[in-house]
Amino acid sequence: MLITLNILNAACLGSRPNVIVIYADDQGSVDTNRYGATDLVTPALDELCDRGVRFTQFYSPAAVCSPSRAGLLTGKYPWRCGVPGNSSAPPPESVDDLATIEEASVPHELPAEEITMAELFKSGGYATAHIGKWHLGYRPGSKPLDQGFDYSFGHMGGCVDNFTHFFYWNGPNRHDLWENNVRVRRPGEFFPDLMVEKAAKFITEKRDAPFFMFFALNVPHYPYQGDEKWFEHYKELPHPRNLYAAFVSTLDDRLNRLMKVLDDEKIRENTIIVYQSDNGHSTEVRAHSGGGSAGPYRGAKFSLFEGGIRLPAIISWPDHLPEGEVRSQMAHGCDWFPTLAELCDLKSGHSIDGKSIVRVIKSDKATSPHESLAWKAGDRAAYRSGNWKLLRKPRESGTQSPLADEDKEWFLANIEVDPGETANQRDKEPGIFEKLKTELEAAVD
Repeated sequence: MLITLNILNAACLGSRPNVIVIYADDQGSVDTNRYGATDLVTPALDELCDRGVRFTQFYSPAAVCSPSRAGLLTGKYPWRCGVPGNSSAPPPESVDDLATIEEASVPHELPAEEITMAELFKSGGYATAHIGKWHLGYRPGSKPLDQGFDYSFGHMGGCVDNFTHFFYWNGPNRHDLWENNVRVRRPGEFFPDLMVEKAAKFITEKRDAPFFMFFALNVPHYPYQGDEKWFEHYKELPHPRNLYAAFVSTLDDRLNRLMKVLDDEKIRENTIIVYQSDNGHSTEVRAHSGGGSAGPYRGAKFSLFEGGIRLPAIISWPDHLPEGEVRSQMAHGCDWFPTLAELCDLKSGHSIDGKSIVRVIKSDKATSPHESLAWKAGDRAAYRSGNWKLLRKPRESGTQSPLADEDKEWFLANIEVDPGETANQRDKEPGIFEKLKTELEAAVD
């Protein structure tokens, strides 16, 4: 759904910054040097932190892929924009052109009527590109080209083998690589390399006009197919940390190449870069049951404990925003929509859940725009108000301390004093529990 914006004039448009939103896939809460990892090599991510602002209490919209992406792109809580859970698998091998697919009602595909970040920027005169993972639907209305992107290259489903580009989940086998709705085949070529190739071409072609790019990595999501040099580098790490670490450094190498394109084109200082992980690290069997780390936090992917939703998040715009600074204020993935709109002088005028964090980015003294945040996944939910966080039907994931039976319905923690959510305060703080329970149910039900 395209929107109409009042932009100042053509001269002003030419001065607006480019924007690249980089979305990592299943990267753990502390899995880069600046976030605490001591066993990883991540110089590109470290430089991004050093040339920008990184957040230590930044939350994803969801603990799993599709709803996290929906929240990012729409600025709305996922269950309010039609994507409460993961979207469908990619189309069958018999489909060669996504434009030929007939309309069908499929749950969890991004509805056509939702306004995306791409539509916001396109209506403001920006060239727009999606490169990488989509996982928000492939039927009419839900495809990248239907959602405000001028150009799209990548896979429609949740994960692919990086060399064959076949869907990496279940049968029947489905090839899942598309360029502007048409199936393309690049057998044997490493998908993250193809992403950088397509991104470089788009940047070079659009360098003289503002552009918006959603660079949606499928790394370090399984399968762990890192570069050989990194497997060798990490051979002394325990399994499966060695496999995961190799893929994180493989990701970092591709970010370095992407940054070099901006430097070569001499547009780095006129480009806002946002970096965030979509959810916590995976402990699924396809991920060798782990490899990533949530550090001091409980939980992982699928869990609404901190380890599933509290993630690396960075914004960098050299010479325009603070550099090498850290923010501890509470922020959320839906906030990028209004934040980037403010930084680029775009106004959409519709109601969303995200709030601009420009004041927070510019000053560590600014207060968070959020008094509370909410998450929902089926009948599971979480709600944070101030330093208190309440979970309904919490899911255990990636932890060595399984939930006691009495903690499986409601779990209350003070995040300031117990960021690891180790002790349930429900019985010790009945007043706070009842207050947050009422507010949680009002927010998500």
